[in-house]
Amino acid sequence: MRRAVRRPLLAIVLVALAGTAWAALAPGLTLPVDRTAAAPAALAASSAASSATPAGSPSESPADPSGSPTPAATPTPTATPTPVPTPTPTPLPVTIEEKRAVLSATLLRLRAAYGIPGISAAMTFPDGTSWVARAGFADVTRRRVVTATTEFAAGSISKTFTSALILRLAEDGRLSLDAPVRTYLPTLAIDPAITVRQLLDHTSGLDDFFSHAAIDKALLAQPARPWSAAASLKYVGKPYFRPGAGWRYSNTNYLVLGMVAEEAGGAPLATQLRAAFFDPLGLRHTFYQWVEKPRGPIAHGYRYTSQNPKQKGIDVSDGTSVIPFTSVVTAAGGAGSIATTASDLVRWARALYGGSVLRPETLAAMVDDATVTTALKSSVPYGLGVQVVTIDGRQALGHSGRLLGFRAVMRWLPTEGIAVTVMTNQSRTDPNLLVRELLRSVIGVPPPPCAGCLPPP
Repeated sequence: MRRAVRRPLLAIVLVALAGTAWAALAPGLTLPVDRTAAAPAALAASSAASSATPAGSPSESPADPSGSPTPAATPTPTATPTPVPTPTPTPLPVTIEEKRAVLSATLLRLRAAYGIPGISAAMTFPDGTSWVARAGFADVTRRRVVTATTEFAAGSISKTFTSALILRLAEDGRLSLDAPVRTYLPTLAIDPAITVRQLLDHTSGLDDFFSHAAIDKALLAQPARPWSAAASLKYVGKPYFRPGAGWRYSNTNYLVLGMVAEEAGGAPLATQLRAAFFDPLGLRHTFYQWVEKPRGPIAHGYRYTSQNPKQKGIDVSDGTSVIPFTSVVTAAGGAGSIATTASDLVRWARALYGGSVLRPETLAAMVDDATVTTALKSSVPYGLGVQVVTIDGRQALGHSGRLLGFRAVMRWLPTEGIAVTVMTNQSRTDPNLLVRELLRSVIGVPPPPCAGCLPPP
């Protein structure tokens, strides 16, 4: 192994599914769980982290009055108030068995609160221990449950693989990040000043081909039709800005990066990803869709047409083994074609950001580039194919992903040495919310900074 180092696509309002599902918990416990309503969301090959609150989620009850006022006409001695005991915080789990139990219970609670059809999640800890759990249905109609090997669409998390391959090719001297893209794709009709680096961090100014209603119509009209990169590029509009003058998330950047990788690497993108990452890292259930076949059972994606929690979700499958369906996946190319499992993604996060994939200086450059995009007022600090965010004040690296009927997120907390992933077969609820709650259940929330404290000597 080498040394390592929104735009919405198909904006469809969603509604939760009603019913009862069986949840399978690591390590081996099963129990029924009911689903309730969840918040609506748009569907897209998007990556920006958000923080929404689910409609219909439980709210805190107001405290009851502690007593009634004394009539002013009849003065009485002031009574000493009864001390109210300070609640004892619930201790955080310590052993891996305790962590697994707490995480599994939290996952079931969150799935019920958000009305998620099927969900798979995984977390690894610094000592090498891990937790994997799943709940609900991969196929609601056939009552086929999510298993440990059920594969979900990764959406824009695919960009982490594409960017890692580009950086690996740069390490090997096969390309230069600061070379114009047209060095490798001389006939591509884009601004000749756009560099490979600007594709990686979304500062190229290229319009997002997935952001137009016309492509939505075309993709949905023939969902089983495979698309080429050339077909997708026909929907690219006018540039947002001149290269390097701003930041705008665009799937076009990573579609083109896939093309650059094929030219520089001398092989199809799927072939290079398997040789560089999938096989060496043991990602047995990760594959480049349409080009490769599923390695295990696949989840169906679901969309909704209202917020009514009793309305049944609409299966968006096209009847093939490509999820959510062939047209959107093949149109995405290097921007969003990978399918995988939560277990494989958490392994990928630890390997990529933990230093087993890229050289240390390359990994540092990947993350440090977020300072460039932050200065350009990016909606999320974004490096070379990585979101650099905070969760309850803790730094987290990774990416989120969304395609019609699927949402997922992958995070690595470098200080804590924890990797976590959540994959779902719906696209109304932001899984970043679930990741935050899962982390809180095992590592808590850091205390707020002391405003009056002196800095250390």
